[in-house]
Amino acid sequence: MTLPRTVAEILRQHVTLEVECIDRMYLNVYVARLQHDKGVAWFLRHHRGHPVATSYLIEPITKAFMAAIDTFVKHNGVPLLTFAKGQRKDDLAAHYRAAFTEREGVLFVGKAQEKTWVFRTEKRINPKTGRKFPWLVRTTSMVNHFYFYCIDDDFGPFFLKFCSYFPYTAKLCINGHEYLKRQLAKEGIAHEALDNGILSCANPQRLQQLCDGLSAEKIDALLRKWLARLPHPYTAADRAAGYRYEISILQAEFSLTQVLDRPLTGRIFFEEVIRENLDIGRPDHVQLVFQRPIHKRTRGCFRTRVVTEGVTPALYIDYKRCRIKQYHKEGRALRTETVVNNTVDFKIGKRLHNLPAVREVGFRANRRLLDVQRVSHDCAIGEEVFRQVTEPIAVNGQRASALRYADPCVLALFSALLVFRLLPRGFANHELREHLAALLGEAPSALTQGRMTYQLRRLRLHGLIVRRPGTNRYEVTRCGFRIALFFTRSYARVIRPGLTELCEPSSAAATQLRRAADRFEAAMDHHVARAQLTPQT
Repeated sequence: MTLPRTVAEILRQHVTLEVECIDRMYLNVYVARLQHDKGVAWFLRHHRGHPVATSYLIEPITKAFMAAIDTFVKHNGVPLLTFAKGQRKDDLAAHYRAAFTEREGVLFVGKAQEKTWVFRTEKRINPKTGRKFPWLVRTTSMVNHFYFYCIDDDFGPFFLKFCSYFPYTAKLCINGHEYLKRQLAKEGIAHEALDNGILSCANPQRLQQLCDGLSAEKIDALLRKWLARLPHPYTAADRAAGYRYEISILQAEFSLTQVLDRPLTGRIFFEEVIRENLDIGRPDHVQLVFQRPIHKRTRGCFRTRVVTEGVTPALYIDYKRCRIKQYHKEGRALRTETVVNNTVDFKIGKRLHNLPAVREVGFRANRRLLDVQRVSHDCAIGEEVFRQVTEPIAVNGQRASALRYADPCVLALFSALLVFRLLPRGFANHELREHLAALLGEAPSALTQGRMTYQLRRLRLHGLIVRRPGTNRYEVTRCGFRIALFFTRSYARVIRPGLTELCEPSSAAATQLRRAADRFEAAMDHHVARAQLTPQT
């Protein structure tokens, strides 16, 4: 019996580069004192010196902010675009980045209407006097947002999105892998980039040190640097009075990228991981990944999903409002990334200074998932052996054709090898001719010397037989015997009888396999017929 092994154990044998890095981070940029109605009232009455707190007093601040954006765009020659509905902003940013030649700067400013929290004024009535008075309330509204797509010398591409309405909250989006690529280029370390990742690096140790060096302090410094360059909704007096932007974590992705030494078999391996770990999202399993106890009263969603985009499958494991995504990246690497959408799920605060604690949760979850996942075998080895046998091969300048699975001549060769494996002296050319001719239904004289030499050469180059030193005799290798036995038995006992059961026209062949195929075909026919009758909406 074969005991299942963890994915982590198998990957140790096939990984050429391993990188733990913060991927995308989506950060909330806000003035903490202006997130509630009392704080806004204090700002208007006591800081700005107005007699009453009303949203009408906010309009001049908004107009000044909009004017500052218009002046910035015109003075710097930056394009001001209006995003179309459904337009992919990342594609547009990539187009502008391709034409940008400076080390850093603003690519363009984009405008879009989005729903957000704002403050408005309601008229309320004093129950004692009956007089009306204004009252600030927090509500939602569709307002303009301005996206500043920029390139930073240290962080590479990022964007800062401002709401055009009070209290002018903003969102900062950065990418840790872009930061990493910039740092590698600055230090002159040779590397090959992977889309949103690193494929190879001349100094892997320094690579990981740079990943670990992406700190909350550096992210905060990035924000301060660009707030000083871009239009700011608050005056210097406001900022001096303590109305300064702060940062909290809205979403953070923590990725583990493992570059595989056998890219062609990487997808096969990952699909095997998916097949054998569909129950990993169950509460009793997912609590092992996140090291958080889950009880009957624990709120949240715990499930496993397999999502296919095009032809690339991805495994999603949901835990409350967070998830782990695992997929085969660009056919070269296994990417495991934990996405933290709410740090409170782990009893961690949202402020940016909590990044080290959130980072530990994310990276530990990636590692523990690989330790929890089980696979029954290393399918990469089996796939490689299968292709070495069934595809053409070249050894030391000598070429040999493929030993195609289920090819009659190949099956005959393998059947002969099973007999010769028992001979202590091995076998010679003429002995193989006698057995092969009988299995092919031909006369031995029909198999010429050149034809037999051809068969012996391809068996030898594929590693199924070896020539005894100083003789003209051959012996079957241990691996050759096992391959010959497996190919012949699997064809004779699985492929041939299975196809007979599936395609036998007689109804008497109603085996379990045939009945299952009939039920599947009937279900598909019913589904197609129902789809054709359903009117299009």
